[in-house]
Amino acid sequence: MLCRALEAKKKLATGEAKSVTEAIEAVGISRSAFYKYRSAATPFVEMTDGRIVTLQATLADVPGVLSRLLNCFADHGASVLTINQNIPLSGSAAVTISIRTDRMAGDVEALLSAARALPGVLTLGVLAAG
Repeated sequence: MLCRALEAKKKLATGEAKSVTEAIEAVGISRSAFYKYRSAATPFVEMTDGRIVTLQATLADVPGVLSRLLNCFADHGASVLTINQNIPLSGSAAVTISIRTDRMAGDVEALLSAARALPGVLTLGVLAAG
């Protein structure tokens, strides 16, 4: 239901639907379901726009990987607030990084794509946004 409410909100925002009735009919949900879930249905980009985002990464135990990742954040205008790195085991280390996204030129998805493409970044995902 939440996904359909998000689809309906998107149709209204883009003008694809002219009214709530038109939007809910297009996605196949009831008016009551739309109103119940519309506040909870927030696109990821809106959730992370101008907020603090906590990322969880697994980095290869190779010199310079964390430095490249932090430089990538800086290049995208993200402010690093906290870093917590575990001791590497079996060739990789878990790292949790909190960033501020309100000064970024692009969106968080673009930052994540660029960071995931860096050599030595094994995994990278959003742990929390708020």
